[in-house]
Amino acid sequence: MGIQSLIEGCSPFLTGKRIGVVSNHTGVTPELEHLVDVLYFKLHLDVRAIFAPEHGFRGDMPEGFSVESYVDERTQLPVHSLYGARLKPSKEILSEIDALIYDVQDVGARFYTYISTLFYVLEAAGETGVEVILLDRPNPITGVHIEGPILDKRYRSFVGIWEIPIRHGMTVGELALMFNEEAGLNANLKVYRMIGWSRGMWFDETGLPWIPPSPNMPCLTTATVYPGICLLEGTNISEGRGTTKPFELVGAPWIDSYKLVEELKSLPLRGVKFRPSTFIPRYRKYEGQLCHGLQIHVTDRNALEPVKLGLAIVWAVERIHPDKLQFNVECYEDTLGCSVCGVGGSSAKPQARYYFDCLIGNDTVRKLIEEGYDFKKVAKLCDEVEHFEKNRRKYLLYD
Repeated sequence: MGIQSLIEGCSPFLTGKRIGVVSNHTGVTPELEHLVDVLYFKLHLDVRAIFAPEHGFRGDMPEGFSVESYVDERTQLPVHSLYGARLKPSKEILSEIDALIYDVQDVGARFYTYISTLFYVLEAAGETGVEVILLDRPNPITGVHIEGPILDKRYRSFVGIWEIPIRHGMTVGELALMFNEEAGLNANLKVYRMIGWSRGMWFDETGLPWIPPSPNMPCLTTATVYPGICLLEGTNISEGRGTTKPFELVGAPWIDSYKLVEELKSLPLRGVKFRPSTFIPRYRKYEGQLCHGLQIHVTDRNALEPVKLGLAIVWAVERIHPDKLQFNVECYEDTLGCSVCGVGGSSAKPQARYYFDCLIGNDTVRKLIEEGYDFKKVAKLCDEVEHFEKNRRKYLLYD
């Protein structure tokens, strides 16, 4: 991991610099020591501030909840929230810092908000001259599989910060290089590469410990299906939050489980099987209500196309229950002072856009589903990644 490369030779490089750290509970060494603890307590460097993404510095906040700034109990350092009324480090705070170290584990999907925080960190650094040191980490669902659609820039938001596909197949270090260059962010960026990682690796092949990047990402299987099943957040179908199998259990009180499974079996989906299932979410959608749906069982993760899987579920529910399925205009993350559907800092205002469109990256897919088009036409939009695949090559750091 990049954290090892930094720690092994960082003392001379960082001595005398005022340091800010953008991290959360995932920013640990293979021995499970946190980066801030190592820099502050062991190397005695001048760490001035911590910046926290969604879920907070210690990873204890639920999804979509605005996080307030506070003082970290262990280090007594100020923790500045980058998920709430402010999405971007302020110039006032950065004026007291020489270098920002970014170390957060991503999951490989465009709408996972940690990479949006990365974008804003780079933007703020470019505006203030603060150096950014990024400690690279594995893409847990490999760096070879790519699945669209590409984000339409009209649907940029905090769950879609740049024109990349949903499953981008890049590490955070590679994304940082792309963002910095293509968005013209002009940050003084240095990426500490991983040693021993190759693009075809799944996270469980790295030998590293899995630390849930967020409360509803308990294991690698969750991350494997997440790029598609997260799309259900934009509908009135439960994506399994509030259960022991988030993103693997999906359903609603009004769904016919067996019809749904049979419909999905008729579609050209690879690497997956379905089991009719019932569940009662403890919170979020349908809290305390009996839901009918299915459990997703991944049988071949390399063959699985998770975005097509998510679209297939929405398409099949529309086909079976056209009078019940709804696409949401607002989402739970609109509880933020700055809506995820607006970009540009605390002055952004919520826009009347379907949240599903912000997640998928356009309004075409939703319209095709609503108008009853064949699934193959809907799924085809996931394959249009050739231009991105060619363009990303100049930013790749690993074979």
